[in-house]
Amino acid sequence: MCVSLDLRALFQCQQGSEVRGCAVCFRVQSVHSSITEGLRGPQPGPPHWMMEVAYVCEWERRPKSTHCPSVPLVCSWSCRNLVAFTADLKNDDDDKGGHMIHIIDTEHPWDVYSINSGHTEVISCLEWDQSGSRLLSADGDGQIRCWWMSEHLVNSWESGLSSSLDGEPVVALSWLHNGVKLALHVEMSGSTNFGEKFSRVKFSPSLTLFGGKPMEGWLAVTVSGLVTVSLLKPGGALLTASESLCRLRGRVALADIAFTGGGNIVVAATDGNSSSPVQFYKVVVSVVSEKCRIDTELLPSLFLRCTTDPLRRDKYPAVTHLKFLTRENSEQVLLCASNQSGSIVECWSLRKEGLPVNNIFQHRSPVVGEKQPTILKWRILSATNDLERVSAVALPKLPISISNTDLKVASDTKFCPGLGLALAFHDGSIHILHRLSLHTMGVFYGSSSSGPGQRPGDDSAIKRQRTAGPALHFKALQFSWTSLALAGVDNHGKLHMLRVSPSMGQMLDMNTTLRHLLFLLEYCMVTGYDWWDVLLHVQPTMVHNLVEKLHEEYMRQNQALQQVLATRIVAVKASLCKLSSATAARACDFHAKLLLIAISSTLKSLLRPHTLNTPDKSPGDRLTEICAKNTDTDIDKVMINLKTEEFVLDGPPLQSLQQLIQWVGDFVLYLLANLPNQGSMVRPGFGFLRDGSSLGMLREMLVMIRIWGLLKPGCLPTFTATSDSQDSMSLLFRLLTKLWLCSRDDGPPQDPDDSLIDECCLLPSQLLVPSMDWLPVNDGVIVKLQGKQPLRLQFGKAASLPGLGGAAPLEVFTRSPGSQRMDNLRCVHMGVCPTEESKACTRCGCVTMLRSPNKTNAMKQWEQRWIKNCLCGGLWRRIPPTFT
Repeated sequence: MCVSLDLRALFQCQQGSEVRGCAVCFRVQSVHSSITEGLRGPQPGPPHWMMEVAYVCEWERRPKSTHCPSVPLVCSWSCRNLVAFTADLKNDDDDKGGHMIHIIDTEHPWDVYSINSGHTEVISCLEWDQSGSRLLSADGDGQIRCWWMSEHLVNSWESGLSSSLDGEPVVALSWLHNGVKLALHVEMSGSTNFGEKFSRVKFSPSLTLFGGKPMEGWLAVTVSGLVTVSLLKPGGALLTASESLCRLRGRVALADIAFTGGGNIVVAATDGNSSSPVQFYKVVVSVVSEKCRIDTELLPSLFLRCTTDPLRRDKYPAVTHLKFLTRENSEQVLLCASNQSGSIVECWSLRKEGLPVNNIFQHRSPVVGEKQPTILKWRILSATNDLERVSAVALPKLPISISNTDLKVASDTKFCPGLGLALAFHDGSIHILHRLSLHTMGVFYGSSSSGPGQRPGDDSAIKRQRTAGPALHFKALQFSWTSLALAGVDNHGKLHMLRVSPSMGQMLDMNTTLRHLLFLLEYCMVTGYDWWDVLLHVQPTMVHNLVEKLHEEYMRQNQALQQVLATRIVAVKASLCKLSSATAARACDFHAKLLLIAISSTLKSLLRPHTLNTPDKSPGDRLTEICAKNTDTDIDKVMINLKTEEFVLDGPPLQSLQQLIQWVGDFVLYLLANLPNQGSMVRPGFGFLRDGSSLGMLREMLVMIRIWGLLKPGCLPTFTATSDSQDSMSLLFRLLTKLWLCSRDDGPPQDPDDSLIDECCLLPSQLLVPSMDWLPVNDGVIVKLQGKQPLRLQFGKAASLPGLGGAAPLEVFTRSPGSQRMDNLRCVHMGVCPTEESKACTRCGCVTMLRSPNKTNAMKQWEQRWIKNCLCGGLWRRIPPTFT
């Protein structure tokens, strides 16, 4: 259902009795009446799905004594797709006063890490920072703790920073803003320039250090009207200060925090009574003489519309939800008032209005440059009719601008992510409403003893509900960072993951759907956010087109931006290709390319100019230039043109990097030996046949390795040859050069000639071809979610899920029980049953040992590059030895 609203006319409406005569408001009220009437009765099914369950993860069966349905739950979703939530479980350590925080990675929801938080009261707030790697928790006793990953593992967390306001329950919590804000322009989604689609917005940090660097810290509001700020000093110490929001402190039942472009902080607060005003305060934080100072100022307040309406004056006595529409917009606020059985939601906007001038001054001649006096005033934008009782609210995080123009663009492009907010109700349903007009965009009928499509009006559902006890409903709800998924924690502590359609159920042609998904993938590439929630909507038939279009868009960017996004786009392509059995082999190629780029840059970084007066080009750049110009198939003739003194290195670094050098040699041999068999895209390695830049990179490394072999023969890759006189490096370089000449960027691509294919056919009889462990088997859920049936998972138990689309897995992904396990980063074998603790990438499944077995600096520097993130940018999770 779509509602056409003239929002500017709405802004002009006056409160009270005048509103009832306003044509615009009458139209809105009649629309809301029709919406509500439609929702009350059984509806025909939507033309296309709007929301559906992807998976549900539940706890082990537990006795009723451990279930506390009255405990309020909280949930928070980071931009790295980590979800932190609390559950209504009694802990074994409850007598010690412990409350649990559970953290999961959305790709491996069963691998839950439960933190005994040390909070003595119920946890009231959870907040991720802007990087998505640190978490704040606050409780009903004024304790605030900061958590971060131990050893950069998503399933290992620790805390060392905390602040406290004893006996002051925290009602609102937020990290200070770091000044980074990106705007997403839906109207420019067809543009070829990323700079036009995503632009940096001028936004000041909440607090800056010397030189303009943003200062890190957090801000909290307590139930008695105190605002407390904790600043992280560069040395790691905390600087803390507290101040009253206003002189007359009163009870604050609900509060929320937003930021302004000028670096100020705005706090909205209410005492919970719907007839009381909702107060707004400006908070300014500064550091003077090594002490934190907080200044507060009262801003215009508002009264809820439902309390001024004679028909509803006493109907909704309590304010149950108070939220700014976005953290970076303090001028729009959402309010929900409730009674025992129902709720009403209102959306308000802060506007600058002209102040009426008395008639005495109307005829005075105006002074040049004089402006009419203005005043800031809250105006109601829209309100719903009577609803079921709201149990949770989720607001979108996608930074789209909201104006009449943008609303028109959304209706023209059918691009809906970020336009809707989600309301969960006590009957188990979730409604997505337009965040300004509050009209219903989509409805999900909760699984209260029924399936996702069950209607609340069905008799069978009512009968089951009566026998099954209280209806299942969501107590905490959070949108993902692209608004394409919803995470909900229900009143039994189960975690539900829901897909949210980018078109809100509208039937779209394939090209439009692809354009929407492509737009959001590009947004994740530019911001560095994880794109798992976008992959939820990619069907196997879309994969090839998405990869091709993504490459086309990337190639249209300027050289500098291409360089910044070079590895990120390869990682996006790899994760897309895993979703279809037809392109799964290409995922191997993209992962191999990531490793190839990393090894190439590491080996080139070892080169040093021979003289101090460094030329314009580094030795690595000159190597690339000479190898590109010299098309000779003889490796020694290419080597003559290089200044070999730049390649002189000490023996130990070369020897310690032998395993990476060995991977390069094995990879070249594998590619060439499989060239005759790669007539289809199904086999791994096919993607390199036309990739001139990657083949050129391999060629450069063979030349480098050849020179280093003259200095330190022990660093050369070892090949098992059938002839003692076989010069394996020369043979591989000659064949690789011939293949590279067929796919150079400066000429039309050609198919390899018959003589090259014949020589490659003979390779297995000359050299022993190694088996390449391209990728470990990916054990995540994303490739298992192609079917429409929701997965049922259990915390703490890695489910043996059905394979990819029911098809047999590719040979390259299968591992026999007795096969060697590979350390994919160090390129070494770990044995059949590794005893070492390992870690795996949450995104690509790359496995590596947790502790370094190396003692040399060169190899330690290589490992140091992957301490925080994998090759593909994914986070690490610890896996026990038996699971490896």
